[in-house]
Amino acid sequence: MRKFGDLDQREILALAISLEEEHGRIYSDYAAGLSADYPASAKIFSELGEEENEHRRWLIDLFRRKFGDHIPLIRRQDVSGFVRHDPIWMVRPLGIEKVRRQAEQIEAETRSFYQSALARASDAEIRKLLGDLIAAENEHIEIAHDVAAVELTDKAKTHEAQAARRSFVLQYVQPGLTGLIDGSISTLAPIFAAAFATHNTWQTFLVGIAASVGAGISMAFAEALSDDGEISGRGHPWLRGSVTGLMTALGGIGHTLPYLIPDFWTATTIAVSVVFIELWIIAGIRSRFSETKFWRAASEVVVGGLIVFMVGILIGSA
Repeated sequence: MRKFGDLDQREILALAISLEEEHGRIYSDYAAGLSADYPASAKIFSELGEEENEHRRWLIDLFRRKFGDHIPLIRRQDVSGFVRHDPIWMVRPLGIEKVRRQAEQIEAETRSFYQSALARASDAEIRKLLGDLIAAENEHIEIAHDVAAVELTDKAKTHEAQAARRSFVLQYVQPGLTGLIDGSISTLAPIFAAAFATHNTWQTFLVGIAASVGAGISMAFAEALSDDGEISGRGHPWLRGSVTGLMTALGGIGHTLPYLIPDFWTATTIAVSVVFIELWIIAGIRSRFSETKFWRAASEVVVGGLIVFMVGILIGSA
């Protein structure tokens, strides 16, 4: 995977062509999925898709004048810094609010990409086109923000509130939730394996602390090095890494602390209760911020946690 800062002007234009083609097809799929229930919004996305295709043609014409006919295939997944967008355009029926939020995120991310590309471009013709595309993306962000109001005026929200919520989710909720899930679930096996293997609460506590802190440090570096935030808008990498690492460590420490109690069965009973509380909290956070129904989120998290929990007990009792 390449870093955005390592791309030259030729590669940046090739990536821009790929992005505009992808977005045009996504918006066409939005239009198809919304046409039955939200015809006015479907028309808007159809027009947005046509505009994205026109932008792609502008970029291709410029690329050919500057670099020739061969356009290298460079996609978003080949460059660090882009957020993965869930393929909600494949789900039927489409929900207008989910479509609006994702379209707004796509356009905001693309604007950031063009702004970063403009800062690095030296060719006057390339700079002009990038400036025109930034202006177009600003218009698209406003259109995406207001698209739900065409059908659902009572659910329309202010642009500032949407931008603040998106930033909060990207910079804090998502990395924090990732860490909490990893810390709460991944430490279950070593902690309860140690508990049932030794029946010694102090040794189990030491294993739990080591597993929690070690996992926190590992997840902090993994998150910090995964994305510099320049294009995605996910904030400073070390801030995200710190949030992820802290929540990972807390997720494991929560069911480690009961083993400070000398009595093994009392400590284990409390630790198991803490595990269930942690899993339900995670399910609630996922339901609120990840557009997942609560019972689905609960089944996914609780079932996964129970499997790891049982594995730990079986290994420790062997």
